[in-house]
Amino acid sequence: MAKSRWCGTSFICLLCAFDLVTGQIRYSIPEELERGAFVGKITEDLKLEAWELSAHKCRLVANEGKQYIEVNLEDGNLFVNERIDREQICMQSSTCYLSFELELHNPSEMHRVVVEVLDINDNSPQFSKDVFSLQISELIAPGARFPLESAHDPDVGTNTISTYQISPNEHFRIIVQSRSDGSKSAELKLDKSLDREQQSAFHLTLTAIDGGIPSRSGAARVIIIVVDINDNVPLFDREIYNSTIAENSAKGTLVATINAVDLDEGTNAEVTYSFTHHVSERIRGLFTLEPNNGEIRVEEVLDFEESAVYELAVQAVDKAIPGLAGYAKVMVNLIDLNDNFPVIDVTSVSSTVSEDTVPGTVIAVITVTDFDSEKNGNVHCKVTTDVPFQLQRSFRNKFELVTRDQLDRERVSFYNISLSAWDEGSPTLSTHRTILIELSDINDNAPRFTQSSYNVYLMENNTPGASIFAVTALDSDTDKNGDVVYSISENSMQKSPGYVTINSENGNIYSLRSFDYEHLKQFHIYVQAQDLGSPRLSSTATVHVIILDQNDNVPVIISPLMWNSSVLLEITPQLVHVGYLVTKIIATDADSGQNARLSYQFLEDTDSSMFSVGHLSGEIRAIRSIREHEFATERLILLVKDNGQPSLSTTATISFIIVANVTEKSSELTDKPRSSEYFSVPNHYLIIILGSTSFVFLVAIILLVILKFKQDGSVAKTYNSSELCHKSNSSNGSSYHRPAPNESLNYTGHVENESYHYTICLSPESSKSDFLFLKPCHPTLPFKEANVQDTNTMT
Repeated sequence: MAKSRWCGTSFICLLCAFDLVTGQIRYSIPEELERGAFVGKITEDLKLEAWELSAHKCRLVANEGKQYIEVNLEDGNLFVNERIDREQICMQSSTCYLSFELELHNPSEMHRVVVEVLDINDNSPQFSKDVFSLQISELIAPGARFPLESAHDPDVGTNTISTYQISPNEHFRIIVQSRSDGSKSAELKLDKSLDREQQSAFHLTLTAIDGGIPSRSGAARVIIIVVDINDNVPLFDREIYNSTIAENSAKGTLVATINAVDLDEGTNAEVTYSFTHHVSERIRGLFTLEPNNGEIRVEEVLDFEESAVYELAVQAVDKAIPGLAGYAKVMVNLIDLNDNFPVIDVTSVSSTVSEDTVPGTVIAVITVTDFDSEKNGNVHCKVTTDVPFQLQRSFRNKFELVTRDQLDRERVSFYNISLSAWDEGSPTLSTHRTILIELSDINDNAPRFTQSSYNVYLMENNTPGASIFAVTALDSDTDKNGDVVYSISENSMQKSPGYVTINSENGNIYSLRSFDYEHLKQFHIYVQAQDLGSPRLSSTATVHVIILDQNDNVPVIISPLMWNSSVLLEITPQLVHVGYLVTKIIATDADSGQNARLSYQFLEDTDSSMFSVGHLSGEIRAIRSIREHEFATERLILLVKDNGQPSLSTTATISFIIVANVTEKSSELTDKPRSSEYFSVPNHYLIIILGSTSFVFLVAIILLVILKFKQDGSVAKTYNSSELCHKSNSSNGSSYHRPAPNESLNYTGHVENESYHYTICLSPESSKSDFLFLKPCHPTLPFKEANVQDTNTMT
């Protein structure tokens, strides 16, 4: 009931104050508040808006193990995060504080927040036993006092035990005394003499009451037995014994020797020493009291940091039945020794540090704790390794680890920072600790090609789609900042359209077409490597693609002019002598280098003793003079081949007509048909096939035209004159003209009445050929590019 009433009035008891001198924010709350209970409004004390807490990444860092208090980043309120039991956290301490560090970033700020936990009356006083027995001699005079068992209340301040009460009676009353530590003890005072014959025992109720509102209480039964005889109590030679020893004193160290005297004689004067009920079980475990000689010795190791002073309540009880007891106090004061090493506690602001962090940025908060006192507890801390970090003291035992120089993850990706902390004790105690600081990457390195330019040698007639080269760019950044994608610049695509493409992931370059050395000797592209960081960084390399020649072109004879790979030449015997240049074979090869280096040789000849050919020059010369009675014709088969691998070649047939008289031979050539010399049987068949095909094609066109005219239902009446010129190679050189139809053809985009002329051009050998080559005489656009629309029909 009392606890719920405290929680109900917790907001009324809430106090908040901002200490401008120490730079601390203080709040006060009662213990046992429910989770989510309001503690204070941090935004008002920091003079901030609620949205700024999230913007500055505000958080509370607890110095204790649990996070009892948290901050609401939406409204700036501090609230209880876990149930707070003051007795569990601070035990019997008169004051109880929870301290936190409030961290703000961008810029980095740190504020100390102290929350005082106020005690509520949530514990009732309790006695160690339910029943206590006390023997009092009837000879004890009124005014005697008898210590009673003290109750224990874990609350502090006004909520702890404030008074004791005993059930009403006419002989005894309670005297409440305050001890040096502020606690209350009860003594039973005899107000009226006892008479064993009237009443041999008293059954009383002892009640311990605390000072809370509402108060709590605990009770125990006190049985007082009235005994006779022994009427003198042992008396100590002093009321308070003071002893000073060093902490960590060895087991068995003598603390003090107490002494009590009993004026009685015999067994009534023999006393034994012991601790009273006021000494707790914990203290009884630290000290031992020899019951016969009164020596108090150390039983367990003492710790100044746990308690600097111990108060021991002792008694001397005689051996009478019942025994009488005398009481005294032993004050044990401990001397602090430098026996605690400093403890380094690291609170990281962030798990990783960006490499572009500016010097002076707070990386971590270092707390050094030493439980010793005075100089033994004064601590110092420093960085012992050569790193771009340094420590700055923020409070008495608080340090900030800040950046000292500019960081570079590509040079050093992490740092092992060694910290050393020491106190001012004698001898000095020190502690060392190493913390790991990892650097996070930023995109500060552009991809770098292994070379600024590359030469790629590619054989012509390559297979389209095959890989021809691969470029590599390295980026020393990590993750997306180090992932590289490749592309070909738009400038390269304009100069070398459709030549190559590139794999964006691995930099493999693929050809999109098969290259011909005779048309394209070389080209270059610009390859760009770009990372995926933000902002993106890139670099460019030039790739020169050089096409290598392949022997893919056969030699072509350009002189003398050939007809069906053959030529007929005339020789006058009177002019021929040894070494006479009959003719020179001139051939060409579209390839280059050794692939275009030509050589000449005879495959077959009628008379091998008559002519020779230059192996490299192609000159055909006479080996000897020609006699008039020799054959009238000489037939040679000439092989022209290149020097490629494999070699390609072509052949030509050269026929020589040997005539005695040039005039006579020319007349013979004019009068005598030479179809047998120029046309073989297959050539005759080919001419017949082509002529038949042309005739069928012409008939089909005429039929289509007639059908067209019939569909249109109109007949052209007039024709524009057009002239067909027929050039013949006949002896009289006459030409004839065929009248052209007067029909006018209308073309879209041209003048309707414009006449078109066609010329029938015969080859120089028209006397041996039936083919006519028609070509338009009017210099207009190509027929395929003209938008022709037939507006008239012809019958």
